[in-house]
Amino acid sequence: MQEQWAARFAERAREYWTEARTHALIGDKRPAILPGEAPVLLRALGLLHRDGSMPPPQVRKYRQINHMIAVLQPSFRGLCARHPTVRILDAACGRSYLSTLLAWHFRQNWQHPVQVLGVDRNPALVEESSRRAALVGLDDVLRFASGSLADFDVARGWADAFGEPGGPLHGLLSLHGCDTATDDALALGITQGAEAIAVVPCCQAELSTGWSALSAGGAPFSPLWGAPHLRRATAAHMTDVFRLLLLRGAGYEASAIEFVPSEHTPKNTLIRGLRRPDGDPAARAQYDALKAATGGVGIRLERLLAP
Repeated sequence: MQEQWAARFAERAREYWTEARTHALIGDKRPAILPGEAPVLLRALGLLHRDGSMPPPQVRKYRQINHMIAVLQPSFRGLCARHPTVRILDAACGRSYLSTLLAWHFRQNWQHPVQVLGVDRNPALVEESSRRAALVGLDDVLRFASGSLADFDVARGWADAFGEPGGPLHGLLSLHGCDTATDDALALGITQGAEAIAVVPCCQAELSTGWSALSAGGAPFSPLWGAPHLRRATAAHMTDVFRLLLLRGAGYEASAIEFVPSEHTPKNTLIRGLRRPDGDPAARAQYDALKAATGGVGIRLERLLAP
């Protein structure tokens, strides 16, 4: 029944997306995911209507997901050259839109074997994601587990999901992990030796809360500590700077870029890390100095990476 529906919908969408309509949508660009080539995927993500069309409110989202794939491609494409099967963990996967897109991209565009395991502590979201993976025909390479990142056993989780331990983790991604969940994801990727890490933080309150508890006194940063709105905004950016330094100190070439334009969402910072043999020994000292200069309050990632 499901396969019949998918075949009928795909045929309907291909008839709808004529060359003229496709050009009107994308112009002269060549995005990774075209509606005439991935109709079932886009329908499962809620971007195509039942007649195959794309409602105007969904056009911006469609362009956004293609931008997401384009930004992530350099970090994950290189894994294909080094590993016969690429293993990626989606930490705090939520509704798993990004891991679904990535699994589809590996199979359809790169034609490279991949195993993607999404982990989230919400069983309802895990079940929803599993249904979507089956609907898109990716349930053999995209699977999900319910659990906490803080104590997730990657080898056991892989064995339960795919029937085999799976070996080393090659990539880790985490989209909008709330507050310290991003630190849990980063720590998991680092301790597992993931070669490529990509996280998009969200709702960062830990550092702001720590600053708010400091005595004003005559410290240079005390005017900031006492201004809640400015404290929260500054703490969010400083948290990401701390994460960059800790990533570099752990042996990664790390950078932060705008993930999607700010008019789409203010939570648009992507932190990328690529493991390098030499690392940056000075980065940890920079972290310690910056932490001391801003009040001495660290972040959870520091504690998770402590010996």
